[in-house]
Formats: sequence, C-alpha cells, structure tokens
Amino acid sequence: MKKNVYYKYNSNTLTYERVYPSLAKRLFIIIRNLTGGIILGAAGYWAITTFLLETPKEVQQKKEYRLIRAQYEVLQKRMDEALLVVKDIQQRDDNMYRAIFHADPIPSSIRNSGYGGVGRYDHLSGLESSDLIVQTTQKMDILSKQIYIQSKSLDAVLEMAKLQKDRLKHIPSIQPVSNKDLSKMASGYGMRVDPIYGTTRFHAGMDFAAKTGTDIYATGNGTVIYADWKQGYGKCIIVDHGFGYQTLYAHMDEYKAKVGQKVIRGEKIGEVGNTGKSTGSHLHYEVHVKGQPDNPAKYYFMDLSPEEYDQMLRLAANHGQVMD
Repeated sequence: MKKNVYYKYNSNTLTYERVYPSLAKRLFIIIRNLTGGIILGAAGYWAITTFLLETPKEVQQKKEYRLIRAQYEVLQKRMDEALLVVKDIQQRDDNMYRAIFHADPIPSSIRNSGYGGVGRYDHLSGLESSDLIVQTTQKMDILSKQIYIQSKSLDAVLEMAKLQKDRLKHIPSIQPVSNKDLSKMASGYGMRVDPIYGTTRFHAGMDFAAKTGTDIYATGNGTVIYADWKQGYGKCIIVDHGFGYQTLYAHMDEYKAKVGQKVIRGEKIGEVGNTGKSTGSHLHYEVHVKGQPDNPAKYYFMDLSPEEYDQMLRLAANHGQVMD
C-alpha cells in the first residue's frame, strides 16, 4: 500500500521540506484505522449472520418448532380416531344399551351442541401455526364434552340395569284373560273394520271374547289411576306400571280395584262385560308405552309357551271386524 508523504514550503530556503507527523498523530491515525476496521467488520458479520446465516439458537428454535408442529399433527389424528370411537359408543348407547331398557336416546342437539362462546379461541390467533393450534384445541374441547355426556349416559344406563329386576315386575307381560276362559281371540292390533260403522279404522288394542263375569287380571305390577266410565270404552280401568308403561282394560262389567290401589301381576282387577261401544261380551285391552299405543301381542312372553304364542299371533292377525 502506497504511503502518503506530505511537504511544507519553507519561505526562507525557498524549498519544500518533508513533513513528518508527530507520534500522537500517528497513533491517532492507527487507532482511527483500527476502529474503522473493527466497526466495518462487525457490521459485515452482523449482516452476514442476520441475512445469510442462522445462529445456533435459531437453528435449535426452528428444530423445536418443527417438532412441536409434528406433535400437534399427530395429536390431531389421535383425536380424530378418539372421536370415531366415541361416536361408535354413542350409537351403541342409543340403539342397544338404551333400547334394551326402552329409554329415549340422547338427543343429537345435546350430543353435538357447540362448546364455548364467541371469541373463545381468540387468544390463540396470534401464535405461529395458530390454525393448527385452534383446530386441535377445538377438537379437544369437543372430545372432552362428548366423553362427559357419554359418561353421564352410561351412569344412567347402569342405574336402569340396577332397576331392571323391579322393572321386569312392572312390564305388562301376561294375558289379561286366561286362555282357559276365552271364547275366542276376536281381533288384534292394527287396521280393522268397525263393527258398527263398517269403516276401516285403527284398532289400538286386542279384543278377548269371554263370558260376562270372566276374571280380568292386571298384567304387571302398578297403580290404578283410572276406574270409571270412559266414552266409547264403557267401564274402564287404567293401570300405570311406571317405566313409561300403562295398560287399559275396557268394556268391563265390574270393577275389582279402585283408583290409587297398588296391584300386582296376576291380581284380579275386574270382570269381563259388554259396556260402552261394544257388540258382545269381551275385554278390550291396550298397552301404551310413553303415551303411545303398542301392540299388546308383544307382551305375553311370561304367559304363553312358544306354540301358544304363535297360535295367538295368527288369531290376532285376522283382519275382520272388531267387537268395539
């Protein structure tokens, strides 16, 4: 590197004389040049490491970020699988466990209701990969809620199972008139011809033809909630068996039970008659489940042998006239 040389004009000698800088000035120049070099080097190093190279800390942070994102993605898949398992349990709960005990399924509006309010996840929106974090958190909340609801449902099913022994005593499960006392099975459940008007109508029960005065039995344990004249039914008794079951006995000749009386399966509660809208001595019998009429033929499983039950179904399936 070429060194700068300075001269000063001497008016006495009329010549240019070389100027040698002082020691202080030379030190100043050296320090200035070193400082400038250090600053320039530091600036260059900062620019290179900032824009071209990653620091070890940044490399570690990116590695940790990729690991966390991968873990979130795995967690998403596992929660999707867990939600499918919960859905399968829900379907079995509604269609099998609860069906066994004639319990209503959990409404879908409760199972699938939303979780939390508006802005519940706003605090997560500013994070890196916030969409993945929010989706995962939402699924976790949904899974937690559905597991809680299902747990409560299974607790209820367990209670139903504990009550099953008592429930079996209350389900109407015998014929209200003994086979030995029947003249015939007049008509069963379904669309039938009205004996008076000759039109087709829905027959909500079964008719048991028998002599006036034939014993009528309660078909399950329960409480008499009605024992009076009922339009169209004549003298009528209604027994509430609990668990959503009620039975109705119509066209009776005599009451042998009164309102409020506790009755047990097989107990005599009245006698066959011909009262009300009736064309002959018989008992009209209905089974109601949760307020809706059901086919009584489904409820004789404790009273009839398989052969007798099959014969009763064939007789009850006739589509002729009913007796009321």
